[in-house]
Amino acid sequence: MEFIDKMARSVPGALLFLVLAAFLEAFGDSLFQTGFYRTSGWTRGATLVLGAVTLAAYGATVNLPRWDFGRLIGVYILFFFVLAQVLNKVRFGQSPTPPIWVGGTLIVAGGLVMAFWQK
Repeated sequence: MEFIDKMARSVPGALLFLVLAAFLEAFGDSLFQTGFYRTSGWTRGATLVLGAVTLAAYGATVNLPRWDFGRLIGVYILFFFVLAQVLNKVRFGQSPTPPIWVGGTLIVAGGLVMAFWQK
């Protein structure tokens, strides 16, 4: 655990944890979307279980390091938004609409403000 804390306290380590957590959350959500609406039978059950396991891995990834998550939440949301849009395109073939681009720009801008604005 000490190794994880030390790694997550460095900027590259924190970014790695945040990107991994955002990917796991977005991918886990996409598995539930697939399980509920795009599969049936045993495949549905397997997809939903895989989604639950992936979301549990997300929870562990984001909570293992002892950091001030409130301070990093803006960067996390930025990564989550971007990765969710990439997964939406890759997995479901859906491109962002103009309102998503505009809102996403605000999300990215807000994440950058929260990350780099010094007290």
